[in-house]
Amino acid sequence: MLFQVGGQGARPTFFEMSAAQQLPASLRAALSYSLGVFALRRPFLHKVLDYEDECFALLMSVLESHSLRTTDGSFSESLYGLRRRPVKVSVNRSSLGTESNDKAYDSALRKRQKTLSVIFLVVLPYFKSKLQSIYNKEREARLQASLWDQGEVDEAGFVSDQQGATSQAHVENTTGEVSHLTRVKTNFAALIGVFYPWIHATNEGLSFAYQLLYLLDATAFYSPGLHVLGLHICRATGQELMDSSSRISRIRSRELERLRGPPWLKIMQRVLLNCMYTTLDYAQTGLIAAVFFFKMMEWWYQSAEERMSAPTVYPPPPPPPLPKVVKDGLPLPPDRTLCPLCCQKRNNPSVLSVSGFVFCYSCIFKSVSQHRRCPVTLMPATVEQIRRLFHDL
Repeated sequence: MLFQVGGQGARPTFFEMSAAQQLPASLRAALSYSLGVFALRRPFLHKVLDYEDECFALLMSVLESHSLRTTDGSFSESLYGLRRRPVKVSVNRSSLGTESNDKAYDSALRKRQKTLSVIFLVVLPYFKSKLQSIYNKEREARLQASLWDQGEVDEAGFVSDQQGATSQAHVENTTGEVSHLTRVKTNFAALIGVFYPWIHATNEGLSFAYQLLYLLDATAFYSPGLHVLGLHICRATGQELMDSSSRISRIRSRELERLRGPPWLKIMQRVLLNCMYTTLDYAQTGLIAAVFFFKMMEWWYQSAEERMSAPTVYPPPPPPPLPKVVKDGLPLPPDRTLCPLCCQKRNNPSVLSVSGFVFCYSCIFKSVSQHRRCPVTLMPATVEQIRRLFHDL
């Protein structure tokens, strides 16, 4: 089978890997949206949003470190029951029983590989986000200069006019260090504006190539980062999940035994560690619930805005009352299929729009041409108000 779409085997499917890769972006959008809503009532939260990249990188560094330490997988990978395994596994079986199992599990992912995984999962995306923001500002400056013609673009790629040059020269004479720092920043932003599109295109192209090869079973690495680290993703077995729980318990018990100090300090440290453990244990569920809440709130706000912006639809007005048959007018035959003028079945039925009564076309044309009125209601009419009917009920 060319594409693996089921859940069998140790190799994850393409959809599992794609969902695990997109989870941090969805989580960040949910947290940013929630903080933006709360900032409407608590303005001090805008300071947190100003440092959105730093706060999210700090949060993910804690979550990724804890997840790699306890489950040998990233935060999003552990949600789908996935684990990171080195391509070259060295197992030391010095003894049988539980100790050999523990050594085999501990040797699955080295400390260096966990540290590099945190760098690839947190640090590199953080720098990429900062470079993206710098590039966007530089592009906006160029676009504004081209639209409003506020100045000329120099060799470094920045906007400058005569007044700006004069003021900049004055500032350089007064504060040389500040101008030097500003010049360094502008030159760095210019380099980012030139090279970042190529870096971004190379990264996206390599990622797409690896994902396509992974989908075609041509490689075991889903991304270039995993290939550089020499790691591949596999499903965790039931025994590994049980060993992971027992391993977490052993790690936490050893940390609690290392507490030093007077009894009251040990109690406070124990309480703080238990609170931290509880927070980390439920962080995954809580953050996933935040993503779900974000999607629900986004749908609710969009539907509310659509209801508010939609034009008011009023019911159609009732039809006007039927015209009355006057005493001096022509009486209507009891059979509605007959023409009131010739009292025979209508031929080429036509309606007179001023009254709504139906006649033969030849009959009503002659009557209106001679009397200039409806023969039933005596309302003024012209031949232009005769309409042909193509279906006689």
